[in-house]
Amino acid sequence: MAKTIKITLTKSPIGATPAQRRVVKALGLRKMHHTVELEDTPVTWGAVKKVEHLLTVSE
Repeated sequence: MAKTIKITLTKSPIGATPAQRRVVKALGLRKMHHTVELEDTPVTWGAVKKVEHLLTVSE
């Protein structure tokens, strides 16, 4: 089974740039304190690094 990471949106993307808002949406996060489980891949980590100031990540 593939390794997964849990990503939680902890800050609002209201003040973020439009590109950062699109990354949050692409990660599958809809509203505050919403958590998703995604595969632990370099693509996922690249997206997380773009908006890491808005997220909490647990492995």
